[in-house]
Amino acid sequence: MPSNLVVRVRASSPAIREGLAAIAAELDLPGEFPAEVTAAAEQAAAAVVLPDLDRTDLPFLTIDPPGSMDLDQAVHIERASDGFTVHYAIADVAAFVRPDDPVDVEANRRGETLYGAGTRIPLHPPVLSEGAASLLPDQVRPALLWTIRLDAEGATTDVRVERARVRSTARWSYAEAQAALDAGTAGEVLALLREVGRLREQQEIARGGVSLPLPEQEIDETDDGFHLVFREQLPVELWNAQISLLTGMGAASLMVEAKVGLLRTVPPPDPRDVAHLRRVAKGLRISWPQDRDYPDFVRSLDPAVSQHQAMAVACTRLLRGSGYAAFDGELPEQTRHSAIAGEYAHVTAPLRRLGDRYAGEVCLAICAGTPVPDWVTAALPGLPKTLQDSARRAGAYERAVLDLLEAAVLTGRVGEEFDGVVTSVRENDPTAGVVVLADVGVEAPVTSADPLPLGEDVRVTLATADLASRKVAFTRGREA
Repeated sequence: MPSNLVVRVRASSPAIREGLAAIAAELDLPGEFPAEVTAAAEQAAAAVVLPDLDRTDLPFLTIDPPGSMDLDQAVHIERASDGFTVHYAIADVAAFVRPDDPVDVEANRRGETLYGAGTRIPLHPPVLSEGAASLLPDQVRPALLWTIRLDAEGATTDVRVERARVRSTARWSYAEAQAALDAGTAGEVLALLREVGRLREQQEIARGGVSLPLPEQEIDETDDGFHLVFREQLPVELWNAQISLLTGMGAASLMVEAKVGLLRTVPPPDPRDVAHLRRVAKGLRISWPQDRDYPDFVRSLDPAVSQHQAMAVACTRLLRGSGYAAFDGELPEQTRHSAIAGEYAHVTAPLRRLGDRYAGEVCLAICAGTPVPDWVTAALPGLPKTLQDSARRAGAYERAVLDLLEAAVLTGRVGEEFDGVVTSVRENDPTAGVVVLADVGVEAPVTSADPLPLGEDVRVTLATADLASRKVAFTRGREA
């Protein structure tokens, strides 16, 4: 279930630049890589040893945002007599990074690549993440090659992973891939990606899972101010994500059966959070009948409608409590990812997420029938905290950037009135709460002279929109 927002800034305002710099300083975000880390990465890139297994015969392709260089995944799909065979090549970071070497130590400090506001703070030095380890086209690369067999309905029948040398033959952007599919000019692999992706979406519905159609959020600067807009995900992005989910679920099944590994977990939604989202839906003028459950409601959202895009962002609230479970010899109490409706592991983005490298090594050992490497089992107990800490920092970064953008959008409009709906009220102060504005898709604090009517329409006045503090706040006058 994709859960990360992407925020892009297309604005040159000094205030925006200063705000982004202030966020980096406040959160103590990583800066340039230390010289010894860069040197170690350069040495590893020059000395990599390719696996013996050669699968450069498979014409892999990659699909990523335009301009991406840190390519973790390459896909190849072919028909089989009873369904499909998915080959999924994942960048082999462990071929370049040794336990406790400078790159490994720095990666454990960073935890994950940070994205926001058109910038990227990488997990690994670019000589690896955008060069020697990246699955760039026409380059032979070491990879973890997943082979997943599906039946005619898209259900998994077999999963295995092994080290292999691979070569991507084409790099597509999402827009290019979607255009080729729409025009009927896509090759067999892209056409099968669409077919298998749709089958996997049906499998998701059948098991009760849900994927959020999260948009990219962009801020544009024009002569009349800033404008916050959403860019919807293309269908090919969702089909591509289904292949990653398929692989993560297969990896989790291997680890659960072997009782060793690292799972991504999300507890069942809190009913109070679902009730909150129903109020947000009302504020955004989106119908959510009482007899429609949350997964079915999310599937009803139209990514082309701005209010629905804002609703998808609000639904990330139900991912609260997400975490990691490391285990060796005994399964943890919590193994499931409620949004996926099954067990799940992060294994498909090791260039960008620390934990994927460790989980991938566990699965390699399981499939080879060999012991899990000591450096992996030694790290497992501490990984959940490391990954949770980095996830909190990424979330704080994302939230701070969004707060900055919302303040920028509303700058100059202090004193204006807006229509909204009250989505929450403080238990200890009924005159304070949160309001959602349907017209601009902003959720912000509101104070009122009278108790706030939870879940009801209100007319509010913008009291604060300050770029420097990234604060937006509304007030509501006394009712007549």
